[in-house]
Amino acid sequence: MKTLEDAAIRARYAESFAPRGHAGSLITAAALGLFVYGLWHLGFSLTKLIAGAGSLGSFVVMMFPPDWGDTTSLWRYTKALAETVAIALLGTLLAATIALPLSIIAARNATVSQVLRFFTRRGFDTLRGVETLVWALIWINVVGLGPFAGVLAIATSDIGSFGKLFSEAIEASDKRPVEGVVASGGSRLHAIRFGILPQVAPVLISQALYYFESNTRSATIIGIVGAGGIGLQLSEQIRTLEWQTVCFIIIMILVTVSAIDMLSTRIRIALIGKSVPPV
Repeated sequence: MKTLEDAAIRARYAESFAPRGHAGSLITAAALGLFVYGLWHLGFSLTKLIAGAGSLGSFVVMMFPPDWGDTTSLWRYTKALAETVAIALLGTLLAATIALPLSIIAARNATVSQVLRFFTRRGFDTLRGVETLVWALIWINVVGLGPFAGVLAIATSDIGSFGKLFSEAIEASDKRPVEGVVASGGSRLHAIRFGILPQVAPVLISQALYYFESNTRSATIIGIVGAGGIGLQLSEQIRTLEWQTVCFIIIMILVTVSAIDMLSTRIRIALIGKSVPPV
């Protein structure tokens, strides 16, 4: 009986059980060949990797035990780390504030003009197509060294990212609440305010919280090029070969990012009501 059922299923869905040919094998072989060529072209060397592992082990040995120096140095590192968190927070808030109205224009179901939507989306592509570090170098030459350039660099890069994510969330929203608002006499702005935004608000908040955590790491990197924060202190210690202090600063950054992650999870649960246990 089972054999007859299998035969009936195969006959009914003959296309699904038909031989796939050699297309899959050819694609796999091409991908593998491209991967091997990429390793060769980029100078991958297993010998260098093994030799470098020994050097990496030497650096790790020199980093322990972590050392923060004197009390003055500890206060300087703590202040710089707080500055890094402030850069990430202000940059994220500024980007989200600017990106939200622009994302409404860029969303297919909320835009006021398809032409304006096209140019807004291309603007998002341009902003997020440039790395945050490059924006930091640009803004440092515009406004000078310091955390202000770091805030502007993070905000500029994140406007493009937030604009894309926010507009896609708006486009994926249910249109029935919008139709209900319009049917009850509401305007287009009312439809966006009461029909779309309540739906997408949890998603937007979650994305903003994640980017705040990610931007804390980005703010560390751009600090190395002069945008303020703990990155500048880390760069100075690496340049002077103070590896124990480098280790301490890295631990400070890791603890801070973990704390922000746990805090963001709790905030997201409190605001959104998701049943995701905090890590």
